[in-house]
Amino acid sequence: MAETTPSASSLIIGEGVTFVGSISAPGRATVNGIVSGEITVHDLHIGTQGSVSGSIDAHTIDVHGVLAQHVVCHQHIMIHRDGSVSGKLDYAEIEIERGGQFMGQMTQHEVNQVKSTADLTKPRPKP
Repeated sequence: MAETTPSASSLIIGEGVTFVGSISAPGRATVNGIVSGEITVHDLHIGTQGSVSGSIDAHTIDVHGVLAQHVVCHQHIMIHRDGSVSGKLDYAEIEIERGGQFMGQMTQHEVNQVKSTADLTKPRPKP
């Protein structure tokens, strides 16, 4: 997640921007503003001024700001010392720097065995 050059499939929400709705991007989304809703991206980077809440589904997540509600991370989530995650977290691998915060429920799964948020919210068939 060290790549900083935007690609054709990148999305950037700048500081001071508020977005409410659904985002689906095949590449990287960088959030320095406020995003609320359903977010499905490959890589999610939340800057120190960024705040993301809702139903989040990503392969890798890098948190310097605030991430909240229902988060599904298929591979690796990194909560930096200035980052905060709260709510329900399903993940494969997690790193939390000293000072980073997590509050809520977390469930670890095998890498690439984490179910998407859509799969987790579907009603289960009755026996």
